[in-house]
Amino acid sequence: MTDAWSRFRRNRLAVVGLALVLVLALTAGLAPWLAPYDPARQSLVEKRARPGAKYLLGADEFGRDILSRVIYGSRVALLVGVLSVTIAVVGGVLLGTAAGFTGGWLDAGLMRGVEILLAFPYLLLAIAIVAMLGPGALNTTLAVGIWGVPAVTRIVRGSVLALRETEYVGAARALGAPALAVLRRHILPNIVPGLVVYATLFMANAILLEAALSFLGLGVQPPTASWGLMVSTGRDVLLVAPHVATVPGLAIMVAVLAFNLVGDGLRDALDPRLRGGA
Repeated sequence: MTDAWSRFRRNRLAVVGLALVLVLALTAGLAPWLAPYDPARQSLVEKRARPGAKYLLGADEFGRDILSRVIYGSRVALLVGVLSVTIAVVGGVLLGTAAGFTGGWLDAGLMRGVEILLAFPYLLLAIAIVAMLGPGALNTTLAVGIWGVPAVTRIVRGSVLALRETEYVGAARALGAPALAVLRRHILPNIVPGLVVYATLFMANAILLEAALSFLGLGVQPPTASWGLMVSTGRDVLLVAPHVATVPGLAIMVAVLAFNLVGDGLRDALDPRLRGGA
């Protein structure tokens, strides 16, 4: 772990990404104290106000402070991201482990279902899930999490298949170790680093997908502050008040970039091929 942290620290872009993620997390946690105004407070006489002393990042089409809404929008982005990653990882680990370790008809059946889901474009699959469940923050989280399950399942299954053929797993099974003990002691600990990397990268995709669904009106519903919803409402006034859509768009870009940088850094730091040379 110490060697992995040392390699991670040497990656300057990864450190920058980690700093941005920490700032994003602190912003979400301290939103009530950081936001200068109530994000739902309207002032029609100040609608589309330019950035200035009163509204540092300007006001939207209803006169709501954009800075306050961006701060509160970070809560939605992180909440949807964390919960959807949890759903995807837990579901993918259960299905991938069952398929890879058991094999046979169960493996074949699960993987055919996974391949069917992976054949759909990711946004179309998420839209179909939200269409069945209905719009809203909770259903958006479920849709994003379910969308991520097939990819995690395939990754876990591949890792389990490879580990199942190793000598130490074969020795443990030859000595009569129960299947659950083999999974707990020898297989699952070895797939954790890869899952951590994928979960970090999936956070970026989850934030982007939540913003896309909210942009289409299928995600978080008004008056809740959501970056994608803010971009959607701001596109109608893009020529006369570009800051209404540009500011939340930049927030999405920075959040996605931060998690991608951290994920790339973790991938390099946790690469077993680099452990011997650290």
